[in-house]
Amino acid sequence: MNRSETHNPPGRIGAYLARHMRDYGLIFALIAIMAFFQVATDGTLLRPVNITNLFLQNSYIIIMALGMLLVIVSGQIDLSVGSIMGFIGALAATMIVPYDMPVGLTIVTCLLCGMLIGAAQGYFIAYWKIPSFIVTLAGMLIFRGLALWLLEGQSVGPFPRNFQALSTGFIPDFIGPGRPNMTAFIAGLAAVLLILWQGLRARGRNARYGIEDEPIGLFILRNALTAAAILFIGWKLASFRGLPNVLVSMVALTAVYFFVTERTVIGRRIYAVGGNEKAAKLSGIRTERLTFLTFVNMGMLAALAGLIFAARLNTATPKAGFGVELDVIAAVFIGGASMSGGSGRIMGAVIGALIMGVMNNGMSIIGIGIDYQQVIKGLVLLAAVFFDVYNKNKGV
Repeated sequence: MNRSETHNPPGRIGAYLARHMRDYGLIFALIAIMAFFQVATDGTLLRPVNITNLFLQNSYIIIMALGMLLVIVSGQIDLSVGSIMGFIGALAATMIVPYDMPVGLTIVTCLLCGMLIGAAQGYFIAYWKIPSFIVTLAGMLIFRGLALWLLEGQSVGPFPRNFQALSTGFIPDFIGPGRPNMTAFIAGLAAVLLILWQGLRARGRNARYGIEDEPIGLFILRNALTAAAILFIGWKLASFRGLPNVLVSMVALTAVYFFVTERTVIGRRIYAVGGNEKAAKLSGIRTERLTFLTFVNMGMLAALAGLIFAARLNTATPKAGFGVELDVIAAVFIGGASMSGGSGRIMGAVIGALIMGVMNNGMSIIGIGIDYQQVIKGLVLLAAVFFDVYNKNKGV
């Protein structure tokens, strides 16, 4: 038996995969779905222009999924995010188009408004113990109506270029003009090196403290697939227009929320609240304040998503955000979050949102009607929740 077999006996790898089936299953599911639609669309899915469109079309879903994960992990739900998104887009359009207010002031005002909306809902949920389903259902109706009132039932636009840049702008090539955009490719290479460094650092820390770590074979395979995917996407973006502004914002937010949930006290406490609120309260955690803050955060991210969505369409419409909350919640559950709270990861939510985005994009390209698209997405969500319940019943 050689050294690698000693360190990674087949039984240990199989046991590790069984305990982490949800995480690895998500990665392989995303790869399989992308491979299927790449073949079904005759290569259209992974063309540079379509990859760029995938990020532009789904950025607001991913951004809201980050906040929704924290809400669901804490044992709550938020049905109002789509309506808040539409209301904030309408507010931005009303401030910029008729009243010609500065774009910077409009963005700050809209983000603060989103936080106030989240604070109002979080107050009733956290301190008055009104179920979040009821409060946010009321919020969904209220802010849908306010959006219609602000826009008077009409679309308002267009926006100035500096506002449109929130969604449709691109990072310039600092290395040189022309194609490929080497700034985009070097950014992808830097991301790969950072991920590898963080992974090796985590393995070293786990080894020092005697914590069971991922078998080296799986570690190499996972990081090789991740590096290949990032470099591939980086090259595809470089051969088109480079890095979209919204992709940079999305990656930065994902990194921040990953750090908060994995490396900070407040992140661990949010998981504790969702796992067992009474036990968390008895241990000294201020559960009401944490629940309140998760909704403030959700309101801010919904507002940011509303700004990005309006900037992408270059107009605010009365129907903006309609049904978006269902895609956001589905992305989080597909990403492995438990419906009972206390379980879920940021990267899982991001992958879940990407799965939803690739499915939407691929089904549209091959001409599947919106009716069948809804049926397929519903079945995927049901399968994800069934998998979560099955694993719990089996003690996985």
